Amino acid sequence: QVQLVESGGGWVQAGGSLRLSCTASETTVFMGWYRQAPGQQRELGGDITRSGNINYADSVKGRFTISRDNARNTVYLQMNSLKPEDTAVYYCYGRILTKYYWGQGTQVTVSS
Repeated sequence: QVQLVESGGGWVQAGGSLRLSCTASETTVFMGWYRQAPGQQRELGGDITRSGNINYADSVKGRFTISRDNARNTVYLQMNSLKPEDTAVYYCYGRILTKYYWGQGTQVTVSS
């Protein structure tokens, strides 16, 4: 069972920045971030493979940067130019083949 521990959420004004971190207890091929706003479905924010292939949702392209430290099994999400619509619970995930593992979620609140 892979365990993921997130940190770095919080409150910020629109236009500000936050950095999320997530460390996995084991190596996973994919790591990334989903987010879920109140009353909305969970959606992908971005993910990255061990070899560095990156995928972003259109809504965050140009504002969010995902990176990964394989030696530490850690993935980061640098979020810049935050908007109120970025307010959500952000969930870190790791994937091995078809099995997904999830963190507990961290709240990000962006005020206008």
